[in-house]
Amino acid sequence: MRGRILRAILLAVAVTGIALGIPLGYTALQLVKGAALNDLTTRAQRIAASLDDQIAGGQPIDLRPVEVGVPEGGHLVVTSGDRVLEFGRTPVDGALMVEVPIAQRGTVRLEVSSTPVHTSQYQVAALVVLLVVLSVGTGTVVATVTARRLAEPLRHVAARAARLGAGDFRHDDRRHGVPELDLVADALDKSAGALAQLVQRERELVGDVSHQLRSRLTALQLRLETLSVHPEQETAAEARAALEQAERLAEVLNEMLAAARAARAVGAEPLDLGAELTAIVEEWREPLRRGGRALRVRVPHGLLARATPARLREAIGVLLDNALRHGEGQVTVSARRDEGTVVVEVTDSGAGVPDELSQHIFERGVSGGGSTGVGLALARALVDADGGRLELSTARPATFAVFLPVPKAEDVVGVSWRTDLTPR
Repeated sequence: MRGRILRAILLAVAVTGIALGIPLGYTALQLVKGAALNDLTTRAQRIAASLDDQIAGGQPIDLRPVEVGVPEGGHLVVTSGDRVLEFGRTPVDGALMVEVPIAQRGTVRLEVSSTPVHTSQYQVAALVVLLVVLSVGTGTVVATVTARRLAEPLRHVAARAARLGAGDFRHDDRRHGVPELDLVADALDKSAGALAQLVQRERELVGDVSHQLRSRLTALQLRLETLSVHPEQETAAEARAALEQAERLAEVLNEMLAAARAARAVGAEPLDLGAELTAIVEEWREPLRRGGRALRVRVPHGLLARATPARLREAIGVLLDNALRHGEGQVTVSARRDEGTVVVEVTDSGAGVPDELSQHIFERGVSGGGSTGVGLALARALVDADGGRLELSTARPATFAVFLPVPKAEDVVGVSWRTDLTPR
């Protein structure tokens, strides 16, 4: 987009420069030639007037008094009757010539070399070209600055849309002063809020449905197991058959829930948490340092987890922002392996979460510090979308734990690990 804007502005500047430069150059050349001819005509008219005075006084034509009016290197030819008088030599490299009548049907012809006129024309033409080049150069600088100022907001809006597609539903307050782009940013924020609510409702619905179905299936299996040992063989056989169907139904339910989690986590990949968390922490180290607070990260070497890089970055970012706004003292980001999962913990040394909020801290709109109460709900939705979960493990001090799945063997094979610490 930046290249297109730059090319469009440069094309407009170039067309304007050509459209103005060619007529301006032609006009300047004609003005130089016209000025030379006017000067030559004025000189010829003065010479003619002096000669007319001689003729009117009955004196013979004498060129000596008028020689001073002939330009250097010029050629004066006076024709009167049958007499032809000359002063100077005829220019050999082209000439400008004017002819003025005098008394007794005579004429005064004054010629000068055209070389000085051509030299002046070349100088004027060079000046016009220089002005056009300066105009195009100035237009290029203005076009570059304008393209950058226009392209930066477009890139930011595009990046915001990409983050939204990756599951980052956080509100973005940045606006650019361009009404159309600000309308797009407002629409993205509204869409982010709607998608966050949709994801949260979906998670809650899936959780409630799976819990209810599992509870009912467990109760049904217990009843069927009791009936499967009934003294009547026919009743026991029917109970065992029904129990087999219930077990198959439970397996189907588990497969469907696993497929749903896999579909949500389609962008998840094995991540080296040492590199990922270090890169995330570097983005938040300076804001905490300005507040006189330290930020530490403790991750075992080679610890792997399965997650989407953008979702993990935004979820941990929400927790660090929460610690910055509402916590105190040192903030610590740590990770460890725990019973088939990987746990990432973010903790600070503040007063913690009040008891009345600890049970509702992840609900949308709930906040103990005057904020919007959206961040933690979105962070939980992001983590849940990758098949993990986000919990408040300790209220005092506030410790938030992100539980992530461990990559399977087939997920790790062929993965090329990044060597830099640049977050994605």
